Amino acid sequence: MEQDYYTILGVPRNASQEDLKKAYRALANKYHPDKNKGDKQAEEMFKKISEAYAVLSNPEKRQEYDSLGSSAFHGKFSQEDIFRNFNFDMFRDVGLSGDIFSRLFGGQAWTAGGFGKKGRGRIFDFSSFGDFGIGDQVPQGQDLQLELPLTLHEIAFGAEKMVEFRRDGQIEKVAVKIPPGLGHGKKLRVPGKGSVHPGGGQPGDLYIKIKEIPHPVFKREGHDLYVDKHIKFSEAVLGTKVTVPTLDGKTLSLKIPPGTNSHTKMRLKGHGLPMGNGKARGDEYVRILVDIPAAITKKQKALIEELAKEGM
Repeated sequence: MEQDYYTILGVPRNASQEDLKKAYRALANKYHPDKNKGDKQAEEMFKKISEAYAVLSNPEKRQEYDSLGSSAFHGKFSQEDIFRNFNFDMFRDVGLSGDIFSRLFGGQAWTAGGFGKKGRGRIFDFSSFGDFGIGDQVPQGQDLQLELPLTLHEIAFGAEKMVEFRRDGQIEKVAVKIPPGLGHGKKLRVPGKGSVHPGGGQPGDLYIKIKEIPHPVFKREGHDLYVDKHIKFSEAVLGTKVTVPTLDGKTLSLKIPPGTNSHTKMRLKGHGLPMGNGKARGDEYVRILVDIPAAITKKQKALIEELAKEGM
């Protein structure tokens, strides 16, 4: 079971990049393999803090991690993805050489984008060299991107979709699993489903960009949902009970207290979108709108005039 990266580094979720760097330096110094030879627990901890720092120091990956949560993040990103495009200067600063890195992460080859098999990307095999570097470049096909419209319900609770796309002149289909909470503008990566390079080598990747279909009832802000509920003027003054829908199909009863003003927001805790950890959820906010009639009867007018005389 994956541990939370923030917990591993001992920093709050709003930690700055400088906070992350300081925390990683301190922990790297404590658990460095050269200072803890033969200590498997220290070695394992060093791997964890290095992976945690690689993700949280990258703004895009950090945003994905915060949105998806640990389990869903690791289901979407491989170790290759985690270290893709990572700036290894920080690892050099704490004395992490190529041979140590190779031993810690299973003697895998290093590519310009991260871990991978030889024959793809810029290869650097730690088993053959003593430090970080770049070798010969092997061609890789162009990445493809398509847009996938999803309903708010699918974004909230996940879905399985069959997507169709054109690849090198041919129509292809691929089944993709959408994890819960993957919002508008986020991307899913399908390895090896991009174009093939004319000179050979590995194909590129397919990136699926999520597009949220507007919901007729709910508006979304982050993990929270907003819904409008109209009530009469008399109900606002005297109080009432209303029913409100939820995204998962339930209908809840909400008590409107006497004297409620128009545009008052009332919270239904835990009825928003599921968060990345799969347990907590955002909230649903009901905006109360008091309807003022455009036309009234003579009797209604007389009654209101009487109320006006009473100071209302």
